[in-house]
Amino acid sequence: MLVDSHCHLDFPQLAEQEDAVIARAHAAGVSVMQTICTKLTKADDVLALVERQPSVVAAMGVHPHHTAAEGLTEPARLLELAQHPKVTAIGETGLDYHYDYSPRDAQVASFRAHIEAARQTGLPLVVHTRSADADTAAILAEEMARGPFTGVVHCYSSSAELGRHALELGLHLGIGGVLTFPRSDALRAIVEDLPLDRLILETDAPYLAPPPHRGRTNEPAYIPLIAAVLAKIKGEPMATVERATTATFFRLFPKAEAARPCG
Repeated sequence: MLVDSHCHLDFPQLAEQEDAVIARAHAAGVSVMQTICTKLTKADDVLALVERQPSVVAAMGVHPHHTAAEGLTEPARLLELAQHPKVTAIGETGLDYHYDYSPRDAQVASFRAHIEAARQTGLPLVVHTRSADADTAAILAEEMARGPFTGVVHCYSSSAELGRHALELGLHLGIGGVLTFPRSDALRAIVEDLPLDRLILETDAPYLAPPPHRGRTNEPAYIPLIAAVLAKIKGEPMATVERATTATFFRLFPKAEAARPCG
């Protein structure tokens, strides 16, 4: 059994063939998917999706790209959404200075509001960071000192320093298609030294498809391709990586047990 801890099943590339995408995932051994809300104006659509798809759960948040229009300054709406039995996480949230689609102060304020929601609900935080390692690390440390929370730095492809910092804070790292890219030797070297029991698998579908699907729409069915590369890096059998990453996912996201298949 494999899990896709981070995908966007409500995005048009996947939503237009929702049932087929999920069926292909199941056929590939990916039994549970966590779809990530990036705009709270789309929250009702995401909740409807998880209600009609037994194997899908959801995280609720505002992506840093959208904080100019939808950024939060307090956690009330997230606390409300977290009451849903299939809302398993808060986010994705964080900082993206690569594109700067939203003002940085709005990104920071919304990031902190999401952290407070994670702290109050006990749900894990899904962190996005791009070209913002120093500020991300500083905010995570400051907020952890104010009160503990759990979470994952998703699509981990940053510096070794940020990875170590996240692990020291008790967070986890999401490993996705970037690990499989031909030019990702540096990332593979970093991941080789990371503890397997702190890693979870993700696609970030519809983005970042692994070879041989590079340049095309990514989907949860491609998780085994990422798992196979991780197994090679770790020098472990595929079954070991499958068991470890799946166990870590359910330990980090306990509400996702609602989507675990019986038997």
